[in-house]
Amino acid sequence: MTNSDPRSPLHEEKPAPAANNYEAAPGSKAIRVIIADSQAIYRVGMAKIFAAEPDLQIAAQVERLVELHALGPNIPADVLLLEGGLLAGTTDALPEIVAALPQVKIIVQSSVTDENHTVELYRRGVRGIIPRAISPELLVRCIRKIAAGETWIDNKSVNLVIEAYRAQAVALTDPKHQPRLSPKELAIIAQITQGKRNKEIAFQLGTTEQVIKNYLRKIYEKLGVSDRLELALYCLHHQLDKRAKDVPQKFPA
Repeated sequence: MTNSDPRSPLHEEKPAPAANNYEAAPGSKAIRVIIADSQAIYRVGMAKIFAAEPDLQIAAQVERLVELHALGPNIPADVLLLEGGLLAGTTDALPEIVAALPQVKIIVQSSVTDENHTVELYRRGVRGIIPRAISPELLVRCIRKIAAGETWIDNKSVNLVIEAYRAQAVALTDPKHQPRLSPKELAIIAQITQGKRNKEIAFQLGTTEQVIKNYLRKIYEKLGVSDRLELALYCLHHQLDKRAKDVPQKFPA
């Protein structure tokens, strides 16, 4: 004989499954994400993914780097989800983004798996590199970890970074691998180690500020550094400042 009483435990309805397996802690702050992607389909797709997560919030959406720079440092955001294709053909894009949005942690979505490209992204401050075809679950997990201050890096990328630093260490200790710097480059380095700005260096060396910028870019590439601080530290470590003092402190006309 069956129990037809609707109040019986046999007729209790099972609770509906939760929309996701993560619940934001009461009073916790939402993770605010900037989406920078040239393809609308990706922006729409990521917006739908984030809408289902109680702790993720879109702070802004842009499709070009110029729009990203226009946001300024005061935008309330924690993480930047950046399409790797937007960096193609540029050399200073990442440092400029870091300068424009210093409080934001950067994740690059890239279809490129080039070794040098991967190492360079991490070296320039990117917190994570993920494929364009990443699953929604992994994307959300990546954002949460990086927002918490961690780095998202797979085993292959770890090996690439380790090998890159090993190669760099060998180059630093082998005189044969030391880059050759011209007298003009050494003259600029001498000024940099004194803490002078490009305008001051140009005046001191009798040239223009743009010329100094062009030389600095070449110096960064030769020495494998990305900014003035790294350059100054490199010079101190390799005693380049001593070599630089012996070159003429004036560009020839």
